[in-house]
Amino acid sequence: MMRRGFVLPYLTGTPLGGRILIGVLVLLAVLVPALNLVVSPDSMLHVPTYVVALAGKYLCFALLAISVDLIWGYCGILSLGHGAFFSLGGYAMGMYLMRQIGDRSVYKDPVLPDFMVFLNWKELPWYWSGFDVFPFAMLMVLLAPGLLALVFGFFAFRSRVTGVYLSIITQAMTFALMLAFFRNDMGFGGNNGLTDFKDLLGFNLQSDATRAGLFVASALALAAGYLLSLFIVKSKLGRVLVAIRDAESRARFLGYRVEYYKLFVFTVSAMMAGVAGALYVPQVGIINPSEFSPANSIEIVVWVALGGRGTLHGAALGAVLVNFAKSYLTGAAPEYWLYFLGALFILVTIFLPKGIAGLISRAPDSRIGITGIGRRLSQFFARRAL
Repeated sequence: MMRRGFVLPYLTGTPLGGRILIGVLVLLAVLVPALNLVVSPDSMLHVPTYVVALAGKYLCFALLAISVDLIWGYCGILSLGHGAFFSLGGYAMGMYLMRQIGDRSVYKDPVLPDFMVFLNWKELPWYWSGFDVFPFAMLMVLLAPGLLALVFGFFAFRSRVTGVYLSIITQAMTFALMLAFFRNDMGFGGNNGLTDFKDLLGFNLQSDATRAGLFVASALALAAGYLLSLFIVKSKLGRVLVAIRDAESRARFLGYRVEYYKLFVFTVSAMMAGVAGALYVPQVGIINPSEFSPANSIEIVVWVALGGRGTLHGAALGAVLVNFAKSYLTGAAPEYWLYFLGALFILVTIFLPKGIAGLISRAPDSRIGITGIGRRLSQFFARRAL
């Protein structure tokens, strides 16, 4: 008989916040589709379809935040290019969805997408081959960001690029990809990207049932991504990652091949981001080069810092809270949204270095609770006054 600790090491050691996250995801995966599909639209308990799609988008962002926290919070790799991995996964899903349109497109071409017909392309590029098959497309969702991370990470970590220099080149990578995907001759729709999707696996993307199914898939993917990340950080590998984060030179001195550990976790993180992007695209109905924007990758870091770096569940919480605030403020006060985001990041960095998750976990201690925050504020302004 296999030992329980061997079979479920990541469940038995799951922190309270993680258990709450899994419980909430299971509850949402059951309640939200039921309240959307079963409950009458006239009822107060009915969840509109647009809310289901919006919540599903938040869950994709939460998975993306966990992928960044895995490398930043536990290995000290501050990536400002994870938007690239997210977008590559999204484009792989978008290419599959475009191939499913067939002759229902505007130009009625059964093979070429509308933008290729408009640009007078005569045949489908070779790199679009196979994307009419769902398993192949899902394989590309993992391989496209995974291979990019593997190649990029191999040269970066082998050259011992660390700190701010690594952050800069990851940002340069996503900016270069953004410029490339904006080009019409790349074959990815140029500025307009990929859109006008019809169905997924034969299910109409505009139907309520499909929207609910995508929400459930997003919730399950987030739970799986969290458990996978927790398994990694709770294992011996995770302890080595923390050692690399805290004292990389000492880890090298002890004989660990630091670049291999970094490369592994960086590649896994990129593949998780690709899955998040693949689930995001059918729920929003479009993928274009703006998703590669370096500003998007910086915003992901804000989510993680706000929620709590090095907690995993805190990163997911931060992603949901920031994007909920963004959805509200961009409608109520769009001119102030960016100021709010910047102020939020500064305040959290100064007064909540461990984020919301760190504050909640130590709330019983009055020194870290609301009183403690007030004391820190008064001390901060007193020092400025001097």
